Amino acid sequence: MFTKILIANRGEIACRIIVTAKKMGIKTVAVFSDADKDARHVELADEAVNIGPAPSRDSYLRAEKIIAACKQTGAQAVHPGYGFLSENAGFAKLVEEEGIIFIGPKHYSIAAMGDKIESKKLAGKAGVNCIPGVNDAIETAEKAVEIARGVGYPVMIKASAGGGGKGLRVAFNDKEAFEGFTSCRNEARNSFGDDRVFIEKFVEEPRHIEIQLIGDSQGNVIYLNERECSIQRRHQKVIEEAPSPFISDATRKAMGEQAVQLAKAVKY
Repeated sequence: MFTKILIANRGEIACRIIVTAKKMGIKTVAVFSDADKDARHVELADEAVNIGPAPSRDSYLRAEKIIAACKQTGAQAVHPGYGFLSENAGFAKLVEEEGIIFIGPKHYSIAAMGDKIESKKLAGKAGVNCIPGVNDAIETAEKAVEIARGVGYPVMIKASAGGGGKGLRVAFNDKEAFEGFTSCRNEARNSFGDDRVFIEKFVEEPRHIEIQLIGDSQGNVIYLNERECSIQRRHQKVIEEAPSPFISDATRKAMGEQAVQLAKAVKY
């Protein structure tokens, strides 16, 4: 077990990690931007390192500054919290290469699940139920219309690298599929630097249920509570509730077991 960790995050996320680490007898290092020098997480940690100006792109999103802070303080591991660099496969790989432990999935697991096209292919191979669609990058608007007809309207046009409500278009007819493909691809290129898009069936009035997992380096994976995330605005979650009040124990068990299958398939 390591004796000192650096938390590459701020605010309540960092505070909770610090409190838990203290209970475990682990020393903590906080990082902060100029704007957060008086923040609570800075006061709670055993040590704190300034990593740059207020904009996140100049501080919390700078992998080299996080790694330098680890070396400066002798932190043996990095806890990324969520958001910021937590789902950045490149950051996880850099941390690992520096001999620092990344408290989270290995970089290859993050990369596999961060790419929607590849993750759907992996899910299919792992025997996990997926929404019907075509899990390959679509090259032209004409091809998008052809695929949309085959899948059956309404369809969702999605960016493979999408997230945060960006890179999504719903189409109910050929015209919307044609125009949606072009605008979705442009948005994906501008937001993520990756313009690959694919098409899947649009599920009307769905419930968005997320399964929480925990896995270790020995290949053990279990599922915990699910989160009910159906209340959304512009495809972004507004409220999350755990457990979901809408699903049965049988559905909960089936979804949990499939989530574990997929996590094991990507060595999560």
